[in-house]
Amino acid sequence: MRIEIPEYKKWVHEMRFKVRWGDMDAMGHVNNAMYFRYLETARIDWMVEAGMAPAPGGQGPVIVNAFCNFHQQLAYPDEVLLKMYASDPGRTTFETWATMERVSEPGVICAAGGGTVIWVDFPRQKAVELPGWVREMVGADASPG
Repeated sequence: MRIEIPEYKKWVHEMRFKVRWGDMDAMGHVNNAMYFRYLETARIDWMVEAGMAPAPGGQGPVIVNAFCNFHQQLAYPDEVLLKMYASDPGRTTFETWATMERVSEPGVICAAGGGTVIWVDFPRQKAVELPGWVREMVGADASPG
């Protein structure tokens, strides 16, 4: 399936990984829960690289919802390219979104998913305003990748 990426979604990160034998279920394809693990891994890699690693004694990102749409099955030994985007900075939240395609089939999306990130003051267990640098990083006015 080909998916058009809206311009307001800003490319922020990508990663490649090989599907592991243990990622599959009894039906011979990647278990649906693994797609969420792939999304989580990419999101955390990006957040750490961008200086947004969760800091239990301070502030940082928390996922408040997540979704994934499955278009084609992935299976061992596929190699996957995951492209991640961010958009829609609000007062305390922003959106993440990612596509997954086989490296051997560029542009053909096997799955697409994402989640809403909320900025939290961890000691207070309370949502707080997005820092300006985070808002700028995920906003449409920043240069796309």
